[in-house]
Amino acid sequence: MNFRKARRYAAVLLALTIVAAPRAQENADAARRKAFDAILDTYVRDGFVYYRALKSDRHRFDAYLAQVAAASIDSEPREAQIAFWLNAYDALVLDTVIDHYPIPSRSAEYPQHSIRQIPGAFERTPHRVAGRTVTLDQIEQTILSTFHDPRLYFAIGRGAVGGGRLRSEAFAPERLEAQLAEVAAECASRPQCVQVDREQNKLMANAIFSWREKDFVAAYASAAREPFQERSELERAVLGFVWPRMLTTEKEFLSKNQWQMTFKPFDWSLNDLTGRGGR
Repeated sequence: MNFRKARRYAAVLLALTIVAAPRAQENADAARRKAFDAILDTYVRDGFVYYRALKSDRHRFDAYLAQVAAASIDSEPREAQIAFWLNAYDALVLDTVIDHYPIPSRSAEYPQHSIRQIPGAFERTPHRVAGRTVTLDQIEQTILSTFHDPRLYFAIGRGAVGGGRLRSEAFAPERLEAQLAEVAAECASRPQCVQVDREQNKLMANAIFSWREKDFVAAYASAAREPFQERSELERAVLGFVWPRMLTTEKEFLSKNQWQMTFKPFDWSLNDLTGRGGR
Protein backbone atom coordinates (compact mmCIF):
# COMPACT_ATOMS: atom_id res chain seq x y z
CA MET A 1 0.00 0.00 0.00
CA ASN A 2 1.54 3.33 -1.05
CA PHE A 3 1.59 6.44 1.12
CA ARG A 4 -1.41 8.08 -0.59
CA LYS A 5 -3.58 4.99 -0.20
CA ALA A 6 -2.48 4.57 3.41
CA ARG A 7 -3.41 8.16 4.20
CA ARG A 8 -6.79 7.73 2.50
CA TYR A 9 -7.37 4.49 4.43
CA ALA A 10 -6.54 6.22 7.72
CA ALA A 11 -8.92 9.05 6.89
CA VAL A 12 -11.71 6.59 6.20
CA LEU A 13 -11.07 4.79 9.50
CA LEU A 14 -11.10 8.11 11.36
CA ALA A 15 -14.39 9.11 9.72
CA LEU A 16 -15.95 5.77 10.60
CA THR A 17 -14.76 6.14 14.20
CA ILE A 18 -16.26 9.64 14.45
CA VAL A 19 -19.58 8.38 13.14
CA ALA A 20 -19.57 5.20 15.23
CA ALA A 21 -18.73 6.84 18.56
CA PRO A 22 -21.98 8.82 18.92
CA ARG A 23 -23.98 5.81 17.81
CA ALA A 24 -22.27 3.64 20.41
CA GLN A 25 -23.04 6.29 23.05
CA GLU A 26 -26.67 6.44 21.95
CA ASN A 27 -26.93 2.67 22.15
CA ALA A 28 -25.40 2.66 25.64
CA ASP A 29 -27.78 5.40 26.81
CA ALA A 30 -30.78 3.57 25.35
CA ALA A 31 -29.74 0.29 26.97
CA ARG A 32 -29.30 2.02 30.33
CA ARG A 33 -32.75 3.62 30.14
CA LYS A 34 -34.29 0.34 29.05
CA ALA A 35 -32.85 -1.35 32.14
CA PHE A 36 -34.29 1.31 34.47
CA ASP A 37 -37.57 1.30 32.57
CA ALA A 38 -37.92 -2.43 33.28
CA ILE A 39 -37.20 -1.90 36.98
CA LEU A 40 -39.78 0.87 37.29
CA ASP A 41 -42.37 -1.08 35.33
CA THR A 42 -41.88 -4.05 37.66
CA TYR A 43 -41.82 -2.33 41.03
CA VAL A 44 -43.76 0.97 40.75
CA ARG A 45 -47.54 1.28 40.74
CA ASP A 46 -49.25 4.69 40.64
CA GLY A 47 -46.30 6.33 42.34
CA PHE A 48 -45.93 3.71 45.06
CA VAL A 49 -43.05 1.25 45.22
CA TYR A 50 -42.68 -2.43 46.10
CA TYR A 51 -39.59 -1.62 48.13
CA ARG A 52 -39.41 -5.05 49.72
CA ALA A 53 -39.47 -6.81 46.36
CA LEU A 54 -37.02 -4.33 44.83
CA LYS A 55 -34.59 -4.98 47.66
CA SER A 56 -34.61 -8.67 46.75
CA ASP A 57 -33.64 -7.78 43.16
CA ARG A 58 -30.46 -5.94 44.11
CA HIS A 59 -28.29 -7.60 41.48
CA ARG A 60 -30.22 -6.12 38.55
CA PHE A 61 -30.65 -2.76 40.26
CA ASP A 62 -26.98 -2.51 41.26
CA ALA A 63 -25.97 -3.25 37.67
CA TYR A 64 -28.04 -0.27 36.54
CA LEU A 65 -26.52 1.98 39.24
CA ALA A 66 -23.03 0.97 38.08
CA GLN A 67 -23.95 2.15 34.58
CA VAL A 68 -25.20 5.45 35.99
CA ALA A 69 -21.94 5.93 37.90
CA ALA A 70 -19.82 5.39 34.79
CA ALA A 71 -21.99 7.26 32.28
CA SER A 72 -20.65 10.15 30.20
CA ILE A 73 -23.36 12.70 29.48
CA ASP A 74 -21.81 16.20 29.49
CA SER A 75 -21.68 16.35 25.70
CA GLU A 76 -25.21 15.01 25.25
CA PRO A 77 -28.14 17.20 24.08
CA ARG A 78 -30.16 19.05 26.71
CA GLU A 79 -33.08 16.61 26.64
CA ALA A 80 -30.76 13.63 27.10
CA GLN A 81 -29.04 15.29 30.06
CA ILE A 82 -32.33 16.15 31.75
CA ALA A 83 -33.69 12.63 31.27
CA PHE A 84 -30.44 11.17 32.62
CA TRP A 85 -30.41 13.27 35.79
CA LEU A 86 -34.11 12.72 36.50
CA ASN A 87 -33.64 8.97 36.18
CA ALA A 88 -30.45 9.06 38.25
CA TYR A 89 -32.18 11.00 41.04
CA ASP A 90 -35.13 8.61 41.13
CA ALA A 91 -32.84 5.58 41.13
CA LEU A 92 -30.73 6.96 43.96
CA VAL A 93 -33.81 7.63 46.08
CA LEU A 94 -34.89 4.04 45.54
CA ASP A 95 -31.39 2.86 46.39
CA THR A 96 -31.31 4.97 49.55
CA VAL A 97 -34.61 3.53 50.74
CA ILE A 98 -33.86 -0.13 50.07
CA ASP A 99 -30.42 0.22 51.67
CA HIS A 100 -32.25 0.93 54.96
CA TYR A 101 -35.54 -0.88 54.37
CA PRO A 102 -37.52 -1.35 56.53
CA ILE A 103 -36.52 2.11 57.73
CA PRO A 104 -36.35 2.37 61.53
CA SER A 105 -37.93 5.43 63.14
CA ARG A 106 -35.50 7.80 64.82
CA SER A 107 -37.33 11.12 65.01
CA ALA A 108 -40.85 12.19 65.91
CA GLU A 109 -40.48 15.06 63.45
CA TYR A 110 -41.21 12.80 60.46
CA PRO A 111 -43.62 9.90 59.81
CA GLN A 112 -42.54 6.39 60.70
CA HIS A 113 -40.39 4.70 58.04
CA SER A 114 -40.05 7.99 56.13
CA ILE A 115 -36.93 8.46 54.00
CA ARG A 116 -36.33 11.44 56.29
CA GLN A 117 -35.72 8.96 59.11
CA ILE A 118 -32.47 8.10 57.31
CA PRO A 119 -29.82 10.53 58.60
CA GLY A 120 -28.47 12.73 55.81
CA ALA A 121 -30.40 10.94 53.07
CA PHE A 122 -30.62 14.04 50.92
CA GLU A 123 -27.93 16.39 52.13
CA ARG A 124 -25.01 14.16 53.18
CA THR A 125 -25.10 10.71 51.56
CA PRO A 126 -22.67 10.70 48.58
CA HIS A 127 -23.47 8.96 45.30
CA ARG A 128 -21.38 8.37 42.21
CA VAL A 129 -23.11 9.68 39.09
CA ALA A 130 -21.56 10.29 35.66
CA GLY A 131 -18.09 10.39 37.14
CA ARG A 132 -19.06 12.86 39.90
CA THR A 133 -19.70 12.45 43.59
CA VAL A 134 -22.98 14.19 44.46
CA THR A 135 -25.76 14.15 47.02
CA LEU A 136 -29.45 14.14 46.16
CA ASP A 137 -29.72 17.78 47.23
CA GLN A 138 -26.83 18.71 44.96
CA ILE A 139 -28.52 17.04 41.99
CA GLU A 140 -31.69 19.03 42.62
CA GLN A 141 -30.17 22.36 43.57
CA THR A 142 -27.04 22.63 41.44
CA ILE A 143 -27.72 20.40 38.43
CA LEU A 144 -31.46 20.26 37.73
CA SER A 145 -31.77 23.97 38.52
CA THR A 146 -29.44 24.84 35.62
CA PHE A 147 -32.08 23.65 33.14
CA HIS A 148 -34.51 26.38 34.29
CA ASP A 149 -37.59 24.17 34.08
CA PRO A 150 -39.50 24.00 37.40
CA ARG A 151 -41.50 21.02 36.17
CA LEU A 152 -38.43 18.97 37.03
CA TYR A 153 -39.07 19.51 40.76
CA PHE A 154 -42.37 17.66 40.46
CA ALA A 155 -40.89 15.08 38.08
CA ILE A 156 -38.40 13.71 40.60
CA GLY A 157 -39.56 11.08 43.06
CA ARG A 158 -38.56 12.01 46.60
CA GLY A 159 -39.59 8.71 48.15
CA ALA A 160 -42.55 10.52 49.69
CA VAL A 161 -46.32 10.69 49.23
CA GLY A 162 -46.16 14.48 49.12
CA GLY A 163 -43.87 14.72 46.10
CA GLY A 164 -44.57 14.30 42.43
CA ARG A 165 -45.86 10.88 41.44
CA LEU A 166 -43.03 8.48 40.65
CA ARG A 167 -43.61 7.20 37.14
CA SER A 168 -43.60 3.54 36.13
CA GLU A 169 -41.33 4.39 33.21
CA ALA A 170 -37.97 6.04 32.76
CA PHE A 171 -37.65 9.53 31.32
CA ALA A 172 -36.48 9.41 27.70
CA PRO A 173 -35.08 12.30 25.60
CA GLU A 174 -37.40 11.69 22.67
CA ARG A 175 -40.46 11.75 24.94
CA LEU A 176 -39.26 14.19 27.58
CA GLU A 177 -41.49 17.14 26.70
CA ALA A 178 -44.61 14.96 26.65
CA GLN A 179 -43.60 13.36 29.96
CA LEU A 180 -42.99 16.72 31.63
CA ALA A 181 -46.30 18.03 30.28
CA GLU A 182 -47.97 15.05 31.99
CA VAL A 183 -46.14 15.88 35.21
CA ALA A 184 -47.50 19.43 35.15
CA ALA A 185 -51.00 18.27 34.25
CA GLU A 186 -51.00 15.80 37.13
CA CYS A 187 -50.16 18.58 39.56
CA ALA A 188 -53.49 20.30 38.93
CA SER A 189 -55.40 17.06 39.52
CA ARG A 190 -53.59 15.74 42.61
CA PRO A 191 -54.53 17.09 46.07
CA GLN A 192 -50.91 16.55 47.13
CA CYS A 193 -49.97 19.30 44.66
CA VAL A 194 -52.83 21.81 44.71
CA GLN A 195 -56.24 21.68 46.34
CA VAL A 196 -59.15 24.11 46.23
CA ASP A 197 -60.97 24.32 49.55
CA ARG A 198 -64.18 26.25 48.99
CA GLU A 199 -65.35 25.94 52.58
CA GLN A 200 -62.17 27.48 53.94
CA ASN A 201 -61.88 29.82 50.94
CA LYS A 202 -58.33 28.64 50.26
CA LEU A 203 -56.07 27.42 47.53
CA MET A 204 -53.63 25.03 49.19
CA ALA A 205 -50.37 24.45 47.34
CA ASN A 206 -47.53 21.99 47.73
CA ALA A 207 -44.52 23.17 49.73
CA ILE A 208 -42.31 22.46 46.70
CA PHE A 209 -43.56 25.72 45.19
CA SER A 210 -42.21 27.65 48.17
CA TRP A 211 -38.99 25.60 48.34
CA ARG A 212 -38.19 26.53 44.73
CA GLU A 213 -39.87 29.93 44.73
CA LYS A 214 -37.24 31.68 42.61
CA ASP A 215 -37.49 29.13 39.80
CA PHE A 216 -41.30 29.05 39.70
CA VAL A 217 -41.57 32.84 39.83
CA ALA A 218 -39.10 33.26 36.96
CA ALA A 219 -40.92 30.72 34.79
CA TYR A 220 -44.60 31.18 35.61
CA ALA A 221 -45.42 34.42 37.48
CA SER A 222 -45.98 36.32 34.24
CA ALA A 223 -48.41 33.65 33.03
CA ALA A 224 -51.01 34.46 35.70
CA ARG A 225 -54.09 36.03 34.15
CA GLU A 226 -56.34 38.81 35.33
CA PRO A 227 -57.57 39.45 38.01
CA PHE A 228 -54.51 38.06 39.83
CA GLN A 229 -51.93 40.70 38.93
CA GLU A 230 -52.00 42.28 42.39
CA ARG A 231 -51.14 39.03 44.14
CA SER A 232 -47.63 38.06 45.22
CA GLU A 233 -45.16 36.75 42.66
CA LEU A 234 -45.27 33.27 44.16
CA GLU A 235 -49.07 33.17 44.16
CA ARG A 236 -49.07 34.23 40.52
CA ALA A 237 -46.45 31.59 39.74
CA VAL A 238 -48.54 28.80 41.29
CA LEU A 239 -51.59 29.97 39.35
CA GLY A 240 -49.58 30.27 36.15
CA PHE A 241 -48.39 26.70 36.59
CA VAL A 242 -51.71 25.00 37.34
CA TRP A 243 -54.35 27.23 35.75
CA PRO A 244 -54.37 25.69 32.22
CA ARG A 245 -55.13 22.26 33.68
CA MET A 246 -57.69 23.18 36.36
CA LEU A 247 -61.37 22.28 36.23
CA THR A 248 -63.84 24.91 35.04
CA THR A 249 -65.53 24.96 38.45
CA GLU A 250 -62.17 25.57 40.14
CA LYS A 251 -61.37 28.40 37.75
CA GLU A 252 -64.75 30.00 38.42
CA PHE A 253 -64.13 29.90 42.17
CA LEU A 254 -60.60 31.27 41.90
CA SER A 255 -61.63 34.00 39.46
CA LYS A 256 -63.53 35.70 42.29
CA ASN A 257 -60.06 36.41 43.70
CA GLN A 258 -61.21 36.38 47.30
CA TRP A 259 -59.34 33.28 48.46
CA GLN A 260 -56.17 32.84 50.47
CA MET A 261 -53.22 30.75 49.34
CA THR A 262 -51.55 28.52 51.91
CA PHE A 263 -48.73 26.02 51.57
CA LYS A 264 -49.42 22.54 52.86
CA PRO A 265 -46.90 20.82 55.12
CA PHE A 266 -45.01 18.37 52.94
CA ASP A 267 -46.08 14.77 53.48
CA TRP A 268 -42.91 12.76 54.00
CA SER A 269 -44.74 9.44 54.42
CA LEU A 270 -42.88 6.76 52.49
CA ASN A 271 -44.48 5.86 49.15
CA ASP A 272 -44.37 2.18 50.10
CA LEU A 273 -46.82 -0.17 48.42
CA THR A 274 -46.48 -2.79 51.14
CA GLY A 275 -49.75 -2.97 53.01
CA ARG A 276 -51.64 -0.99 50.34
CA GLY A 277 -53.17 -3.96 48.56
CA GLY A 278 -50.08 -4.66 46.48
CA ARG A 279 -49.02 -8.12 45.48
